[in-house]
Amino acid sequence: MPHTHTAKKRGRQDAKRRLRNRAVKKTIRIQVKNVLAAQQGPADKLQAEIRAAIKQLDKAAAKRVLHPNTAARKKSQLARLANAKPQPAATP
Repeated sequence: MPHTHTAKKRGRQDAKRRLRNRAVKKTIRIQVKNVLAAQQGPADKLQAEIRAAIKQLDKAAAKRVLHPNTAARKKSQLARLANAKPQPAATP
């Protein structure tokens, strides 16, 4: 148990930050699952889901919830997933 006032306060702050960080990571995981689910659908839906996931990853990296390299790696994986999907032929 913490004895000093600052150690007690630090514990309270850490508990709040932990909950906030877990919530952010959970939303990222859900967003990535949405991207994987949208992979079967139309290309524009997939692009919208990827854009939303990248936005979440950038925000988490900016707040240091995720390491910036981790966010960059996940963004790269999502981009590769999008590029692997065959694009519909454009009709003039």
